Amino acid sequence: MKIIIAGLGSIGRRHLRNLVTLGEKDLVLFRTNQATLPDDELAGFPVETDFETAIRKHKPEAVIISNPTSRHMELAIPAAQAGLALFMEKPIADNLDRTAELGEIAAKSGSKILVGFQFRYHPTLNKAREIITSGGIGCPLSVHAHWGEYLPNWHPWEDYRQSYAAREDLGGGVILTLTHPLDYLRFLLGEVSSLWSINGHISPLDLAGVEDVAEIGLMFSRGATGGVHLNYFQRPPVHRLEIIGTGGTLNWDNADGLLTHYAMPDEFGSISSRPALPVVKQYPIPAGFERNTLFLAQTQHFLKVARGESDPICTLEDGIRALELARAALESQKTGLRQEFKV
Repeated sequence: MKIIIAGLGSIGRRHLRNLVTLGEKDLVLFRTNQATLPDDELAGFPVETDFETAIRKHKPEAVIISNPTSRHMELAIPAAQAGLALFMEKPIADNLDRTAELGEIAAKSGSKILVGFQFRYHPTLNKAREIITSGGIGCPLSVHAHWGEYLPNWHPWEDYRQSYAAREDLGGGVILTLTHPLDYLRFLLGEVSSLWSINGHISPLDLAGVEDVAEIGLMFSRGATGGVHLNYFQRPPVHRLEIIGTGGTLNWDNADGLLTHYAMPDEFGSISSRPALPVVKQYPIPAGFERNTLFLAQTQHFLKVARGESDPICTLEDGIRALELARAALESQKTGLRQEFKV
């Protein structure tokens, strides 16, 4: 399969390495030559600097869009018009302006689109979804996700101030950049019916017009309430999730991938003075799992999507929904108002 990789920063290089690992070597690199990494591993692959020329000249079956967030749509639209399979890094854009247009074009051309929320492939998050769906914690009532990570440590080889994550013009900011929880909470608990947020720039980090912290409150259409905390300044990094239900609690930690299930009898309304003890079950990640395992699984799935062997498990509609939530959080800070959604 011939594939164009558009954007060769850190995540674009990861996609390149994973494609080669999976035996895909007919790759074309679309570059603007703004990446801060050395070019050694790119040697031997054809390079194009005009995207539409690259499509006409190489006639690819698929495109991976991993350039800065604010520039995703300028590549996704012509790729979809050509009927290509698209892998779009999250978030799919920095605003919603052309997302409906992309959906209409893809529907007309038959272009299939997979959005890159790699936590959908996490084995213990999928176990959590299985437990919730089967009633293992009863009715979910409360949820909290916390993700804090020190931005200057992300890419030690570059000045963090020049990275997309730190710049408004490239679609950065902690809400858009760490938007994963807004997707996986929908994946686990269903649609969000309303949202409110406090966010801003409060640390000494030198950022260009973007926020470094956010508290996002969520109401889910099935009745659960909770929130997401995001920040760019936490050391050591933390990424954890807790979901509390009428019949138990789930705790998940991204550091080791461990999911702990505290199963409780449904005692709401009980007058017993001797509460029952929980049944504790733990689900570790499989042997050999490491961070790139998620990206490899995602790439394998995309190849199946591009070949027509599978439908996307994270669709353009999912990507649009996550972006709607992220933009609503930013709007809530500006207006001081709760943002409501039709579900």
